[in-house]
Amino acid sequence: MKLIYTGKTKDVYETADGEIVFKFKDDVTGTDGDFDPGADTVGLSLAGAGKAALKMSTFFFKKLKEKGFPTHFISENLSEQTMTVKKVDMLGKGLEFICRFKAIGSFYRRYQSICTQGQPLDALVEVTIKDDGQGDPLITADSLIALGILTKKEYDHLIKQTKEISLFIKIILQEKNIELYDIKLEFGRDQETGKIILIDEISGGNMRTYKEGVALSPLQLAEIVCRD
Repeated sequence: MKLIYTGKTKDVYETADGEIVFKFKDDVTGTDGDFDPGADTVGLSLAGAGKAALKMSTFFFKKLKEKGFPTHFISENLSEQTMTVKKVDMLGKGLEFICRFKAIGSFYRRYQSICTQGQPLDALVEVTIKDDGQGDPLITADSLIALGILTKKEYDHLIKQTKEISLFIKIILQEKNIELYDIKLEFGRDQETGKIILIDEISGGNMRTYKEGVALSPLQLAEIVCRD
Protein backbone atom coordinates (compact mmCIF):
# COMPACT_ATOMS: atom_id res chain seq x y z
CA MET A 1 0.00 0.00 0.00
CA LYS A 2 1.10 3.55 -0.71
CA LEU A 3 1.05 6.04 2.18
CA ILE A 4 -0.79 9.17 1.02
CA TYR A 5 -1.43 11.00 4.31
CA THR A 6 -0.08 10.88 7.85
CA GLY A 7 -2.66 12.02 10.38
CA LYS A 8 -2.70 12.54 14.12
CA THR A 9 -4.71 9.42 14.96
CA LYS A 10 -4.57 7.41 11.72
CA ASP A 11 -2.62 7.11 8.49
CA VAL A 12 -4.24 6.90 5.05
CA TYR A 13 -3.08 4.49 2.34
CA GLU A 14 -4.07 3.67 -1.23
CA THR A 15 -3.93 0.06 -2.39
CA ALA A 16 -2.71 -1.09 -5.81
CA ASP A 17 -6.34 -1.42 -6.98
CA GLY A 18 -7.19 2.13 -5.90
CA GLU A 19 -8.95 1.50 -2.58
CA ILE A 20 -8.46 3.88 0.35
CA VAL A 21 -7.46 2.31 3.68
CA PHE A 22 -7.29 3.94 7.13
CA LYS A 23 -4.72 2.54 9.55
CA PHE A 24 -5.71 3.47 13.10
CA LYS A 25 -3.00 4.44 15.59
CA ASP A 26 -2.91 4.44 19.39
CA ASP A 27 -2.40 8.22 19.48
CA VAL A 28 -5.19 10.50 20.73
CA THR A 29 -5.52 14.28 20.65
CA GLY A 30 -4.96 16.36 23.75
CA THR A 31 -2.58 18.67 25.59
CA ASP A 32 -0.06 18.07 28.38
CA GLY A 33 -0.87 14.39 28.49
CA ASP A 34 -4.61 14.88 28.89
CA PHE A 35 -7.16 13.66 26.34
CA ASP A 36 -9.13 16.39 24.55
CA PRO A 37 -11.14 15.59 21.39
CA GLY A 38 -11.02 19.27 20.42
CA ALA A 39 -7.23 19.59 20.54
CA ASP A 40 -5.11 20.15 17.42
CA THR A 41 -2.16 18.09 18.61
CA VAL A 42 -1.46 14.53 19.71
CA GLY A 43 -1.54 14.62 23.49
CA LEU A 44 -0.78 11.03 24.41
CA SER A 45 -0.78 7.41 23.29
CA LEU A 46 -3.14 4.86 24.82
CA ALA A 47 -2.49 1.18 24.19
CA GLY A 48 -5.53 -0.18 22.37
CA ALA A 49 -6.89 3.24 21.35
CA GLY A 50 -6.56 2.50 17.64
CA LYS A 51 -8.50 -0.75 17.84
CA ALA A 52 -11.10 0.91 20.07
CA ALA A 53 -11.58 3.73 17.52
CA LEU A 54 -11.96 1.19 14.71
CA LYS A 55 -14.49 -0.89 16.67
CA MET A 56 -16.53 2.19 17.56
CA SER A 57 -16.44 3.53 13.98
CA THR A 58 -17.49 0.17 12.57
CA PHE A 59 -20.33 -0.10 15.08
CA PHE A 60 -21.74 3.34 14.29
CA PHE A 61 -21.20 3.26 10.51
CA LYS A 62 -23.15 0.00 10.33
CA LYS A 63 -25.93 1.45 12.50
CA LEU A 64 -26.07 4.55 10.28
CA LYS A 65 -26.24 2.42 7.12
CA GLU A 66 -29.26 0.62 8.56
CA LYS A 67 -30.91 4.04 9.01
CA GLY A 68 -30.12 5.11 5.46
CA PHE A 69 -27.41 7.69 6.18
CA PRO A 70 -24.78 7.68 3.38
CA THR A 71 -21.19 7.15 4.58
CA HIS A 72 -17.79 6.27 3.13
CA PHE A 73 -17.51 3.02 5.11
CA ILE A 74 -16.91 -0.20 3.14
CA SER A 75 -15.34 -2.74 5.50
CA GLU A 76 -13.05 -3.21 8.50
CA ASN A 77 -10.18 -5.52 9.44
CA LEU A 78 -9.77 -5.60 13.22
CA SER A 79 -6.65 -7.77 13.20
CA GLU A 80 -4.84 -5.28 10.95
CA GLN A 81 -6.53 -2.28 12.61
CA THR A 82 -7.68 -0.93 9.23
CA MET A 83 -10.86 0.36 7.61
CA THR A 84 -11.50 0.45 3.86
CA VAL A 85 -13.49 3.47 2.67
CA LYS A 86 -14.78 5.12 -0.49
CA LYS A 87 -12.72 7.75 -2.31
CA VAL A 88 -13.97 11.24 -1.53
CA ASP A 89 -13.05 14.84 -2.23
CA MET A 90 -12.75 17.13 0.79
CA LEU A 91 -15.01 20.15 1.24
CA GLY A 92 -12.47 22.88 0.65
CA LYS A 93 -9.40 21.66 2.53
CA GLY A 94 -11.62 20.01 5.12
CA LEU A 95 -14.49 21.11 7.38
CA GLU A 96 -15.58 19.91 10.81
CA PHE A 97 -19.20 19.99 11.95
CA ILE A 98 -19.45 20.03 15.75
CA CYS A 99 -22.84 19.25 17.25
CA ARG A 100 -23.06 20.54 20.82
CA PHE A 101 -25.59 19.32 23.36
CA LYS A 102 -23.92 21.02 26.32
CA ALA A 103 -21.50 23.93 26.74
CA ILE A 104 -18.04 22.47 27.26
CA GLY A 105 -14.57 22.53 25.71
CA SER A 106 -13.77 25.33 23.28
CA PHE A 107 -17.37 26.55 23.26
CA TYR A 108 -17.30 27.21 26.99
CA ARG A 109 -13.82 28.76 26.81
CA ARG A 110 -15.01 31.19 24.14
CA TYR A 111 -18.31 32.14 25.73
CA GLN A 112 -17.82 31.56 29.46
CA SER A 113 -18.71 35.19 30.23
CA ILE A 114 -22.24 34.60 28.90
CA CYS A 115 -22.86 30.90 29.60
CA THR A 116 -22.31 28.28 32.28
CA GLN A 117 -20.32 25.09 31.90
CA GLY A 118 -22.63 22.21 31.00
CA GLN A 119 -25.44 24.54 29.90
CA PRO A 120 -27.84 22.77 27.46
CA LEU A 121 -27.36 23.84 23.83
CA ASP A 122 -30.08 21.85 22.02
CA ALA A 123 -27.91 20.31 19.25
CA LEU A 124 -26.21 23.55 18.26
CA VAL A 125 -23.97 23.04 15.20
CA GLU A 126 -20.72 24.96 14.65
CA VAL A 127 -18.56 24.64 11.53
CA THR A 128 -14.77 24.95 11.62
CA ILE A 129 -12.00 24.81 9.03
CA LYS A 130 -9.52 21.95 9.44
CA ASP A 131 -6.40 24.05 9.93
CA ASP A 132 -4.24 23.12 12.92
CA GLY A 133 -1.95 26.09 12.38
CA GLN A 134 -4.86 28.50 12.78
CA GLY A 135 -6.52 26.55 15.60
CA ASP A 136 -9.39 25.23 13.45
CA PRO A 137 -11.21 28.59 13.16
CA LEU A 138 -14.98 28.90 13.02
CA ILE A 139 -16.46 29.78 9.63
CA THR A 140 -19.90 31.17 8.82
CA ALA A 141 -22.38 29.97 6.22
CA ASP A 142 -21.98 33.19 4.24
CA SER A 143 -18.20 32.73 4.11
CA LEU A 144 -18.49 29.11 2.94
CA ILE A 145 -20.88 30.20 0.19
CA ALA A 146 -18.77 33.22 -0.82
CA LEU A 147 -15.64 31.04 -1.08
CA GLY A 148 -17.44 28.49 -3.25
CA ILE A 149 -16.96 25.63 -0.78
CA LEU A 150 -20.68 24.97 -0.28
CA THR A 151 -23.93 26.18 -1.77
CA LYS A 152 -26.67 27.46 0.52
CA LYS A 153 -28.64 24.28 -0.13
CA GLU A 154 -25.64 22.09 0.71
CA TYR A 155 -24.92 24.04 3.88
CA ASP A 156 -28.50 23.73 5.09
CA HIS A 157 -28.49 20.01 4.27
CA LEU A 158 -25.25 19.43 6.20
CA ILE A 159 -26.47 21.26 9.29
CA LYS A 160 -29.65 19.14 9.21
CA GLN A 161 -27.67 15.95 8.56
CA THR A 162 -25.23 16.72 11.38
CA LYS A 163 -28.10 17.16 13.84
CA GLU A 164 -29.88 14.01 12.69
CA ILE A 165 -26.74 11.83 12.84
CA SER A 166 -25.66 13.28 16.18
CA LEU A 167 -29.11 12.79 17.73
CA PHE A 168 -29.16 9.21 16.42
CA ILE A 169 -25.80 8.53 18.07
CA LYS A 170 -26.92 10.30 21.24
CA ILE A 171 -29.95 8.00 21.55
CA ILE A 172 -27.80 4.89 21.11
CA LEU A 173 -25.47 6.10 23.85
CA GLN A 174 -28.38 6.99 26.13
CA GLU A 175 -29.50 3.36 25.93
CA LYS A 176 -26.15 2.49 27.51
CA ASN A 177 -26.53 5.18 30.19
CA ILE A 178 -23.95 7.40 28.48
CA GLU A 179 -24.54 11.13 27.95
CA LEU A 180 -23.18 12.76 24.81
CA TYR A 181 -22.01 16.36 25.35
CA ASP A 182 -20.65 17.04 21.87
CA ILE A 183 -19.46 15.24 18.74
CA LYS A 184 -17.38 16.22 15.71
CA LEU A 185 -18.38 14.96 12.26
CA GLU A 186 -16.79 15.33 8.83
CA PHE A 187 -18.24 15.10 5.34
CA GLY A 188 -16.84 14.78 1.82
CA ARG A 189 -17.99 14.32 -1.78
CA ASP A 190 -18.18 10.74 -3.04
CA GLN A 191 -15.95 10.72 -6.13
CA GLU A 192 -18.27 8.29 -7.91
CA THR A 193 -21.63 9.94 -7.25
CA GLY A 194 -20.72 13.51 -6.31
CA LYS A 195 -23.01 13.25 -3.27
CA ILE A 196 -21.90 14.56 0.11
CA ILE A 197 -21.45 11.70 2.58
CA LEU A 198 -20.25 11.19 6.16
CA ILE A 199 -16.51 10.42 6.33
CA ASP A 200 -13.57 10.03 8.75
CA GLU A 201 -14.32 8.10 11.98
CA ILE A 202 -16.97 7.99 14.71
CA SER A 203 -15.15 7.18 17.91
CA GLY A 204 -14.37 8.31 21.42
CA GLY A 205 -11.63 10.43 19.89
CA ASN A 206 -14.12 12.87 18.39
CA MET A 207 -16.79 13.11 21.07
CA ARG A 208 -17.15 14.01 24.73
CA THR A 209 -19.18 11.53 26.76
CA TYR A 210 -20.07 11.16 30.42
CA LYS A 211 -21.44 8.33 32.54
CA GLU A 212 -22.92 9.23 35.92
CA GLY A 213 -21.25 12.64 35.66
CA VAL A 214 -17.76 11.25 35.00
CA ALA A 215 -15.98 11.85 31.68
CA LEU A 216 -15.21 8.67 29.72
CA SER A 217 -11.90 8.08 27.95
CA PRO A 218 -11.98 6.69 24.36
CA LEU A 219 -11.06 3.25 25.72
CA GLN A 220 -13.75 3.29 28.41
CA LEU A 221 -16.37 4.42 25.91
CA ALA A 222 -15.50 1.71 23.37
CA GLU A 223 -15.54 -0.94 26.07
CA ILE A 224 -19.12 -0.04 26.99
CA VAL A 225 -20.47 0.60 23.47
CA CYS A 226 -18.86 -2.40 21.78
CA ARG A 227 -19.44 -4.87 24.60
CA ASP A 228 -20.92 -8.07 23.20
